[in-house]
Amino acid sequence: MGRITASQKQLKGDPVYNSTLASKFINCLMHDGKKTVAQAVFYEALNKIAEKVTDKSPIEVFTQAVDNIKPDIEVRSKRVGGASYQVPMRVMPNRRLSLAIRWLLIAVRDKKGQPTSQKLATELLNAYNKEGAAITRRENVHRMAEANKAFAHFAN
Repeated sequence: MGRITASQKQLKGDPVYNSTLASKFINCLMHDGKKTVAQAVFYEALNKIAEKVTDKSPIEVFTQAVDNIKPDIEVRSKRVGGASYQVPMRVMPNRRLSLAIRWLLIAVRDKKGQPTSQKLATELLNAYNKEGAAITRRENVHRMAEANKAFAHFAN
């Protein structure tokens, strides 16, 4: 009694926008358990987005940017008869979200010379406009899957 399973856990929305996506992103952005720092960086980035994009709310821009980054298909290695093939497979919804967040954070952390909130705002705006490093990574994954379409019959 008293033990909570993973399926029973509910992720609460973030304190400002009450968005579970924003809450999940803040948790992934967090470093060394410093959640208030991660929240400050995230909300500062959204404020910078609000200054540049006036027709939509910043949380809508953020949500659309993450949706634009989500991959539809990926390649997975599969051994068949001693040879490894890159087999294109559909991506499950939970994995789509985690890959999108991971790629966005990698793109932000790879940039140097600016505050993290500025880098995050720039990358979110780029992803919203379907450009930038995270979108490039998604396109590369899709291109790889397209190139290995001949091995699709190896998928389960």
